[in-house]
Amino acid sequence: MAQKMILVVDDDPKIRTLLRNLLEAEGLAVSEAGNAEETLAQLRASAADLITLDLDLGVDNGLDIARRIRALSQVPIIMLSGKDDVIDRVVGLEIGADDYITKPFHSREVVARVRCVLRRTSGSGVADHPVADATGPTQIETGSRFCFDGITVLPDHLEVLDRDGTNCALTTGDFKLLTVFLERPKRVLSRDQLMDLTGGIEWNPLDRTIDNQVARLRKKIERDPSEPKLIKTVRGIGYSFVGDVEISQSSDREARSS
Repeated sequence: MAQKMILVVDDDPKIRTLLRNLLEAEGLAVSEAGNAEETLAQLRASAADLITLDLDLGVDNGLDIARRIRALSQVPIIMLSGKDDVIDRVVGLEIGADDYITKPFHSREVVARVRCVLRRTSGSGVADHPVADATGPTQIETGSRFCFDGITVLPDHLEVLDRDGTNCALTTGDFKLLTVFLERPKRVLSRDQLMDLTGGIEWNPLDRTIDNQVARLRKKIERDPSEPKLIKTVRGIGYSFVGDVEISQSSDREARSS
């Protein structure tokens, strides 16, 4: 098995050395960064399997760095903070952190959490499904219709026909969200991208608009909204439409008689 690479991001050289010693003693490879510029340069130069990220980096804000990391990669992130602030913890996890450790920490706790996140994310499928390019939807021609799991979507008529042929009566916003998913099936879409693609306001980590909209959409199209099989949550990132989507052409007559 290839040696796992951990990127330690902290502006305190003593903390970086401490974490390096702990992790290397566990057979892990370690690289270091002390600020945002070094962190992003390290990520572009070589792949990391996990990042430990201090939230207080002097002039650099750890939460901002986490956002920039997420724009480049879905590498697991464990955030470290000198204060046990609930808001920081919530925001960090919403941005995409996989865990959160408060300083001062016990050395064995750090090792255990790193091992746990590595086990949890290895083979999780996230690395095989990078966040989608928001500018690259499937090319859909006028007159097309989508079919998935017994449901038919007619974009030109703003109609969604349920499995029994009745109209699902989606709101304009929910229809737009569904269309975004259907044009990008099997791709992971972040909340930022979903807000942008649906024409919503800029998303922030405490904004539940997209989550609420996804919940409403699931109630309309999922066979069992409590156990969704079509729209899957990708923890710390966003959502992915995982159902099989067929695209075909339909005449006006076919569309109205479907």
